[in-house]
Amino acid sequence: MITITFNGAVNVDNIDLYEEIFNGQRQNPNGCQIRGTFFVSHKYTNYSAVQDLHRRGHEIAVFSLTHKEDPQYWSQGTYDDWLAEMAGARLIIERFANITDGSIIGVRAPYLRVGGNKQFEMMADQFFVYDASITASLGRVPIWPYTLYFRMPHKCNGNGGNCPSRSHPVWEMVMNELDRRDDPTFDESLPGCHMVDSCSNIQTGEQFARLLRHNFNRHFNSNRAPLGLHFHASWLKSKKEYKDELIKFIEEMIARSDVYFVTMVQVIKWMQQPTELSALRDFQDWKETCDEKGLPYCSLPNACPLTTRELPGETLRLFTCMECPNNYPWLLDPTGDGFSARK
Repeated sequence: MITITFNGAVNVDNIDLYEEIFNGQRQNPNGCQIRGTFFVSHKYTNYSAVQDLHRRGHEIAVFSLTHKEDPQYWSQGTYDDWLAEMAGARLIIERFANITDGSIIGVRAPYLRVGGNKQFEMMADQFFVYDASITASLGRVPIWPYTLYFRMPHKCNGNGGNCPSRSHPVWEMVMNELDRRDDPTFDESLPGCHMVDSCSNIQTGEQFARLLRHNFNRHFNSNRAPLGLHFHASWLKSKKEYKDELIKFIEEMIARSDVYFVTMVQVIKWMQQPTELSALRDFQDWKETCDEKGLPYCSLPNACPLTTRELPGETLRLFTCMECPNNYPWLLDPTGDGFSARK
């Protein structure tokens, strides 16, 4: 299982990239199109584009409402901070991307700054099923996702070191660090990198191609833990050769019969009901998002110019197929209904 995830706002800067990678022509061995997971942050997001990603079977998850740049805010956040940021972000996506099926159940912390027990208590109370923020250092073998009912099976690598220390009914979709050595048989060990774009020594398409194949083999030839490829779209767009190599890798993998590109939720569903390769073509939990649902909801979204008291002086555009709210949705007013309808 390979998971491709993207962090950040979905908008005109990256929609074309997503359409190129997930072009509807690339299929898993069960005949379903390959899917990705999008951890969406609020500001600058085009919700009509998120609505279309969801319609096409991709998984939408939350990456916070404000994406505040202060790392301490996340590491030391209170229960109410995490509630406002993550449940608030989910409310905004559900309303303005018209996602009504309860499928937004994943969280990733900005800067991967895990919020300790407070974050996970909030997640359990709000029925978030998994977190995807904790990294596992490069080890002899990669680590499978696990639940936090029990102690973590590896050293805490929540940036800032604030991993949960109590039991929580939440899955951890652990981010295994990638081995970024150019020649793993020869080079001395380098620290791993969890986001592909944090592998700072990758400067060329050839190096990126080697990184992808070497890490695939590392997972496939050991314990077959899912391989996570985590991106910011801007990195893939920074050099055309990166995007080309990723597409080449995807096409090489789907030509095999034993590799699937799946969402985070699909990994969990397989782990809850492990199914042999020969039966995977009919594995119902992977068929649910197989078909696109209907046609795009709107061809011309509303471009709502909005303000909020919480961000004085800023006018922000909210692109949505739904009605424009009164105010720009923000922490104290995630629905944008405001305390008084302002012009």
